[in-house]
Amino acid sequence: MNEAKLRKLIAIFKDSGVEEMEYSESFWRGTRLRLNRSRTPESEPHQAAPSAEFHASASAGQPSPPADSVETDAPSVPETTDEDLHLVLSPMVGTFYQAPSPDAEPFVSEGESIAAGRTLCVIEAMKIMNEIEAEISGVVVEMLVANGEPVEYNQPLVKLRPA
Repeated sequence: MNEAKLRKLIAIFKDSGVEEMEYSESFWRGTRLRLNRSRTPESEPHQAAPSAEFHASASAGQPSPPADSVETDAPSVPETTDEDLHLVLSPMVGTFYQAPSPDAEPFVSEGESIAAGRTLCVIEAMKIMNEIEAEISGVVVEMLVANGEPVEYNQPLVKLRPA
């Protein structure tokens, strides 16, 4: 993608009222640009976003809960929202498979920690098995498609929690 095209896309995004815009230049592993008004960039540390949201909501005049109403016996685990998760999208139309063959173990399972580049699944298209790899390191939160089900282009396949 050249600089002129990038500037034009940013200008279109600024002038529009949309919250999020995604642009893909190529069908398979090409340039992809995602612009979002309400989220922090994915390149920032993961823990910076919740604290920024907390300060923004506190300064917006929303009352904080009284100190005596906070439960202390529950462990302090940050809630995972859908905005915190990364969706792995199908790059093609085909049939989704969780394992390389019917009698083999799945490539990944829910709750498993994975590294970027790890094969998550395969999509069979025109009798060719195409491996779908993780773009980021993280934990598999949910497999969104059942084994053997047809998938469409850009359909979410897997939810990952970034590491």
